[in-house]
Amino acid sequence: MNFSKKLYLCAMLTNRIYIIIIVLCSMMVSFSCTGFEKVIKSDDMDLKFSKAFYFYNKGDYVKAGTLFDQLAPLIRGTRRADSAYFYQAMTQYELNDYIIAGHYFGNFVQMYGNSTFIEEAAYMEAYCYYMQSPRPELDQTSTLQAIDAFRLYRIRYPNSSRVADCSRIIDELNEKLMEKAYISAQLYYNLDNYKASVVSLGNCLADFPDSKYREEIMFKLLKSKYMLAVKSIQSKQIERFQDAIDEYYSFIAEFPESRNKKEAEEMYKEASRFIKEPENELTQN
Repeated sequence: MNFSKKLYLCAMLTNRIYIIIIVLCSMMVSFSCTGFEKVIKSDDMDLKFSKAFYFYNKGDYVKAGTLFDQLAPLIRGTRRADSAYFYQAMTQYELNDYIIAGHYFGNFVQMYGNSTFIEEAAYMEAYCYYMQSPRPELDQTSTLQAIDAFRLYRIRYPNSSRVADCSRIIDELNEKLMEKAYISAQLYYNLDNYKASVVSLGNCLADFPDSKYREEIMFKLLKSKYMLAVKSIQSKQIERFQDAIDEYYSFIAEFPESRNKKEAEEMYKEASRFIKEPENELTQN
């Protein structure tokens, strides 16, 4: 047999092997789908229950979730109801649907207070809110919900090994809220809306006194108060310049070596000069 004929026969054999593999895979997929469809249509709750956990443990969360969704309302009130409902929530978590998962975990906590899964469900509810928490510049409703849920978990389970994690996550989320507050205050400042900037920066300091931006916030609060006085009508200028002077004292006492020290001192001198000689007002608007 010549070489070209041998090569041809090898190619034909290889193609047949590929075809056989494809047919076998197709048969297995078909059988698997057919088997799953039979489980879905079955009235055998024990079969559904065992198959739901079979698919969950395999990591096939779509099929597991489908079966748990069927089971949850059908076995309510039975001894296995909490297991079905808890893993119904877990499948949604594994599918990264944190909104639905958090809703399910929250309902579980309300309905199955005596379940062995209750502590885990309480933590997972909080964690789902955490996973929904967006970038600092966006709405932080989920962040606030997560903080509340983690705090409640610490109160309910003070001896849990997860308490330290809860505290760490709460600190992380508070940092995000601080970023949100700072971004909002910065926006008013950048728009030269000094009245709103004074309120927003002041709230930021009050709510987050340990902010890593504290020096910058305090300087911008000083400058906002100074510029608000400059742009005020004459009847309000003395009072507002005095506010700026008071803010200068607070700023320089806390940050005597600030890189903004020179500008802060210039504002202080101008404000002091105006209070001593109000007839030489800086501006009238």
